[in-house]
Amino acid sequence: MAMASTAGGSSRGMTREEKKVIFASSLGTIFEWYDFYLYGALAAAIGTTFFATYPEATRNIFTLLVFAAGFLVRPFGALVFGRIGDLVGRKYTFLVTITIMGLSTFLVGLLPGSASWGIAAPIILVGLRMLQGLALGGEYGGAATYVAEHAPDDRRGFYTSWIQTTATLGLFLSLIIILIVQNSLSKEDFAAWGWRIPFLVSAILLAISVWIRLSLAESPTFQRMKDEGKGSKAPLSEAFGQWKNAKIALLALFGLTAGQAVVWYNGQFYALFFLANVLKVDPQSVNIMIAIALALGSIFFVVFGWLSDKVGRKPIIMAGLALAIVTTFPLFKALTWAANPALATAQQNTRATVTAAPGDCKFQFNPTGTRKPLTSCDIATDFLAKSSVPYDIITTAAPGTAASVKIGTETVASYDAVAAADKAASNDAAFKKAVNLALQDGGYPLKRAAAKVADQKLDAFVAANPELKLDAAAIRAGEKATVPLAQAVKDKVLTADDAAGATDVTVYSVPAAGAFSMFADPAAVNWAKVIGILFILVVYVTMVYGPIAAILVEMFPTRIRYTGMSLPYHIGNGWFGGLLPAIVFALSASKGDIYYGLWYPVVIAAMSLIIGMIFVRDTLGTDLHTKQ
Repeated sequence: MAMASTAGGSSRGMTREEKKVIFASSLGTIFEWYDFYLYGALAAAIGTTFFATYPEATRNIFTLLVFAAGFLVRPFGALVFGRIGDLVGRKYTFLVTITIMGLSTFLVGLLPGSASWGIAAPIILVGLRMLQGLALGGEYGGAATYVAEHAPDDRRGFYTSWIQTTATLGLFLSLIIILIVQNSLSKEDFAAWGWRIPFLVSAILLAISVWIRLSLAESPTFQRMKDEGKGSKAPLSEAFGQWKNAKIALLALFGLTAGQAVVWYNGQFYALFFLANVLKVDPQSVNIMIAIALALGSIFFVVFGWLSDKVGRKPIIMAGLALAIVTTFPLFKALTWAANPALATAQQNTRATVTAAPGDCKFQFNPTGTRKPLTSCDIATDFLAKSSVPYDIITTAAPGTAASVKIGTETVASYDAVAAADKAASNDAAFKKAVNLALQDGGYPLKRAAAKVADQKLDAFVAANPELKLDAAAIRAGEKATVPLAQAVKDKVLTADDAAGATDVTVYSVPAAGAFSMFADPAAVNWAKVIGILFILVVYVTMVYGPIAAILVEMFPTRIRYTGMSLPYHIGNGWFGGLLPAIVFALSASKGDIYYGLWYPVVIAAMSLIIGMIFVRDTLGTDLHTKQ
């Protein structure tokens, strides 16, 4: 094999072996990220399959908990596999990580649901998800270190930037395959079994990756160090137990990866969440828009990696942080007007006021999705925040008084879920309906689904919905369906007691009389502007992420490089980045402003910008072969 660099770090052309190293490492890591993202994209189908015995709200909680488990264990994977990588070798370790990742993902596609295996199914799912997180925690550091130690000193940013494309390309690949499968099957078939296909496809990707990686040799830098007997005997204690190395890890975390992580998660993942959950754009359209922006922007990972070999790693990363800090708020506000102008107009013209007793409103930080609002104020603000309605909170109500929501001239009383636990469901339905009617009058883009009403409940339904001006006789004279009692009970059209012994139930479908939902009019979505804004956010991601691998590997000596760089990277991205959606929502809910939570990525990015500018040294020109 050709040496990775000549004396003094002078450049020469990329050898065939080095091209193979970059291709194998990048391809394998793309597949790793593809596997990891599938769970998040298919969470709804997974929840239905593995937590089917629980109510929908509980099912969603468990699904989010399992997803969070993969993020939380990533730093531990960095410790476990980083240590192995520094003791045994780079090649062996990331062969192990990709095998674990691929097999665990493939097994998710085969795992029977709770209907067949009962409680064993979700327990095994949790175990597989944690294995995914552990493997991913070890994969990135191994791939980045392996490529960096093959690279010439003056082209290391360019070489390692190909690794940096893998997270975005993995997300892109997962979105494309999911869209293909969704468009090839009916909604029912996809929900029942089609969601498994993207997981099963990972077996093909795993086989290709392992086959290519088996043909690679060990990193020349690591092999030389091992031959000279200079390897670390205890990488963990040496990397984090000695201040000279621990200080580097802290600077890497707070001066680089924390800021990089929030810019990355904000620009890709939260932008997706914001479009689908806050602006209410159709999820399939959101996936397509994100995929286009990623396809257009991903080349800039390599562009900025190449540029970092000319002007330095630090200037580009710091510039990306600065741009994100200055433009995050304007870009997300522009995104609102481009994606849902009706919602933006309503937010501008109609604002809610929540009046509550002191102490009734809590900070709604909910990283795992397990916390449910219980006080009357939390119930009100949680619903308004999830409905993307701006509001002010006034704590002037008398102690013990239920919070109220005022929208225009309408005032709606909230309820306490603990004090009236036996009436929580009916109180919740009445509260949400009244608020939605007031919002609809205030210009918010709301629509109502059709309502299925049993004949036994039709008169009461008409009386309970005077705003619809329904005629029970006209409904009875129209189209109807006769369904078995068991099906009617399953569809929650009525209870067995309401049926009074009947075996069949007459059900009417009443248009625009069911549940409310906020929506973005597809005809009003400005695709060009949305994709343009998403593209800008992706470019910021490429600026902070493209050179990050090069600067991290150059900060640490060879003997502890795998361990040293992996932990700050995964704490930054797994925790600072992984918790971003929950923190942003909690901050937004506390202020009644869909943009307020964006202060979290802005402040963290500013922290890294300040620490990075003052304390982090640019590493351009570092000779890895003498830094042992």
